[in-house]
Amino acid sequence: MLIKKPSDIKASEITPKELFLNRRRFMAQMAIAGAAVAGLTSPDFLLPSDARAGEKLANVQKSPLSINETPTPLKDITGYNNFYEFGTDKYSPSRYAKSLMPRPWSVAVEGEVNNPKRYDIDELMKLAPIEERIYRLRCVEAWSMVIPWIGFPLNALIKRAEPTGKAKYVEFTTLYDPKQMPEQRSRMSLFWPYVEGLRIDEANHPLAILAVGLYGEMLPNQNGAPVRLVVPWKYGFKSIKSIVKIRFVEQQPSTAWMKANPSEYGFYSNVNPAVDHPRWSQATERRIGEFSKRKTLPFNGYGDQVASLYQGMDLRKYF
Repeated sequence: MLIKKPSDIKASEITPKELFLNRRRFMAQMAIAGAAVAGLTSPDFLLPSDARAGEKLANVQKSPLSINETPTPLKDITGYNNFYEFGTDKYSPSRYAKSLMPRPWSVAVEGEVNNPKRYDIDELMKLAPIEERIYRLRCVEAWSMVIPWIGFPLNALIKRAEPTGKAKYVEFTTLYDPKQMPEQRSRMSLFWPYVEGLRIDEANHPLAILAVGLYGEMLPNQNGAPVRLVVPWKYGFKSIKSIVKIRFVEQQPSTAWMKANPSEYGFYSNVNPAVDHPRWSQATERRIGEFSKRKTLPFNGYGDQVASLYQGMDLRKYF
């Protein structure tokens, strides 16, 4: 597949190294979305506290697929995000995710594949050279960041798995353990465990990665340790965290947000400024750390690379 290099962006637009964290809960979406618009930085007392935060990753390569924008500061990336297994506001994950134990950890690859296998996390990290991928992240709540992820292409794992001809989709599942993830005990939140999915051609796209770190360090707990999906042209909730299972299936998976609110969250969830959320506009976004809003880019700015995946589809319907 021919991949075009994203258009260059001024260095002044790149978000610094200290900014990122959190998403939204179904029962409090309107209030949280308003807070997301108002909040620009995270308090110092909410800095990451997980055990392996700060551990450097070796032999990280630079990727030509990175955008030329300033990354959001690390403090904000790890202090302001959505991880509903640890709370429904933007700051709870950084406060409570220390209960997550990212080692030992394994990821089961199963379903319609010739080579099913359970990978230890350290074995998984050796499937392909790890790279720094500086990507935009666009939350469905209309805030955004720029994050220097560390990871490897998802298609490296797919090649090892050797999907059969029946595999049309890839289903991803987060850890289910209420002792480690206390919000999973709640009855007024999502259906647990958290499940997401991609069409198999989307999963094979070179931009889709499995992230194991950010800013050159091990992935903090609140950002989805020890491994998460990153699909930069889709809204952030598609990039599922703390993955324990990757299953190749014939039928489209029923995802967590589709189950919670199918009228507002579809399967594809590609970033599209022309299609509003039923309760707010998607035409603009607030980059964390900036005062003024900026226009949202179709496919989050990755249209040259991914638009061909949806050729012939009604994009207003499938976004």
